[in-house]
Amino acid sequence: MTITVVPTDPALLRARFDAELAAFLQRRGPGRSDGVPGAVHAALRRFVLAGGKRLRPLFCYWGWRGFGGADGPPIVGAAAALELFHAFALIHDDILDGSDRRRGQPTVHRHFADLHARSGWRGDPEAYGRGAALLCGNLCIAWSQEMFHGCGLGAEQLRRGYAVFALMRAEVIAGEYLDLVSAVGDGSVATALTVIRMKTARYTVTRPLQIGAALAGADPAAVAALAEFGDPLGDAFQLRDDLLGVFGDPAVTGKSTMDDLREGKPTVLMALTRAATDPAGSARLRALFGNPALDAAGAAELRELIEATGAREQVERMIRVRAEQARAALDRQSLAEPALSALADLAARAVYRRH
Repeated sequence: MTITVVPTDPALLRARFDAELAAFLQRRGPGRSDGVPGAVHAALRRFVLAGGKRLRPLFCYWGWRGFGGADGPPIVGAAAALELFHAFALIHDDILDGSDRRRGQPTVHRHFADLHARSGWRGDPEAYGRGAALLCGNLCIAWSQEMFHGCGLGAEQLRRGYAVFALMRAEVIAGEYLDLVSAVGDGSVATALTVIRMKTARYTVTRPLQIGAALAGADPAAVAALAEFGDPLGDAFQLRDDLLGVFGDPAVTGKSTMDDLREGKPTVLMALTRAATDPAGSARLRALFGNPALDAAGAAELRELIEATGAREQVERMIRVRAEQARAALDRQSLAEPALSALADLAARAVYRRH
């Protein structure tokens, strides 16, 4: 019996990306002259292959296909390399945020802190965990570049794609710094939106899509025009992520709904809440939001405060507006099928999700 698989099925593509990642990690394992220590390799293999939506590889792949690139192992490998870059960003972000859970498992710094404590080693387990995770993140960014350049595409193709890759890398690091600044800055909606665009939106959608298009030889103007679709969609994706960080189901998201509140994460949601609350609410907000000792009762009170100001519904409206902008922009793109249909489906999955 012949089984026909829909070529745009994201689950099929995710399996191919994961196979490429698993093979790459196997080749970089202990036992080689340049192999990493077993504990580091095991932790990164667990983290990278433990799940994830694989959105960045998917957008890269369909950017390639949309401009005439043929399916094959080289583009699957190039796209999968973006997941190693994503791992770098997540590992470092979890260190900065002090998060304990990611994808339903301990974060990398928590994993190494627990290893230190179980082993009875000298020194501070928390400092050891942060240091080990920092190095793991650095290794992931190095590996992402190695995997990208070794995917099998031609030198000129890689040169075009890597120009966008390098831009993405700089933007993410700059966005992470702006996130730190915003936490001690004015806390405005405008500042929070700038952080979203720099730190997450462009490296989630726009840059991966543009990398794929550039690899396929798309005209520079066409590559630039993809931002009209990618930027608002990436913004909507992160706005949804911020809502899930407070109102999501941890059993589904794999992340605590306490972390953002305890950290005092300067999201658009909280900027809108701060701007709309009354003096009594402002006093409670100052007492609870950003309190490392925040308990479940305090978190519930914060959620009630957010709901009462209308901030949650405002963010939902912002998501809808940006999703509509992205869809209208996609309709204006001259992309080949099945990429156009696949990107429309991906856009919906990225915005209207529960994890």
